[in-house]
Amino acid sequence: MSDHDHEHEHDHDRDHSHLCDVQLRVRALETILTEKGYIDPAVLDQIVEHFETKVGPHVGARVVAHAWTDTKFKAALLEDATRAINESGLFDQIGDHLVVVENRPGEHNMVVCTLCSCYPWDVLGLPPVWYKSAPYRSRVVMDPRGVLAEFGVTLPEETKIRVWDSTAETRFLVLPQRPAGTEGWPEERLAELVTRDSMIGTRLAEQPGARP
Repeated sequence: MSDHDHEHEHDHDRDHSHLCDVQLRVRALETILTEKGYIDPAVLDQIVEHFETKVGPHVGARVVAHAWTDTKFKAALLEDATRAINESGLFDQIGDHLVVVENRPGEHNMVVCTLCSCYPWDVLGLPPVWYKSAPYRSRVVMDPRGVLAEFGVTLPEETKIRVWDSTAETRFLVLPQRPAGTEGWPEERLAELVTRDSMIGTRLAEQPGARP
């Protein structure tokens, strides 16, 4: 092996040193399928771009932030979320029959799909692994307070917890409570406090100053 080949091999190793085993396997599988002509890398790039820019929790966060600042939109969202989002002219059209449930003082909502993993992809993107897991799907129904505790959320005993079961026809999104101390904040800044988990109901919206 020449010095040039040896150097190239080390460069190749460095390119992949930051990838975990699963990522390396996916990369290898993608390479093989591309070489055999089964997939088109350009199409894959379009799919990735779609999920990174067109759908994802950043969309839901913008919806929540707008509801926090616009009472008319919030009322429409709680009445018919799909229509409110599609008619607002502020967001891309969604196809899911989406129902938004609001967290209030004394009432907290959580979302699950007990049968499989139905999920509001249009506004939250890809579901987290734990959302699809059997332990979450069963335990959140039987012991929602215990599941919340495992996510680091402790609610007062008097707080009522409601669990909503998603289906292929109906998806749910939690409208978390707006954190105190955010009066006058622009929507862009408010959206930064809204996490994916807070829109599933396993966490609360982040508090001002919580992020470094």
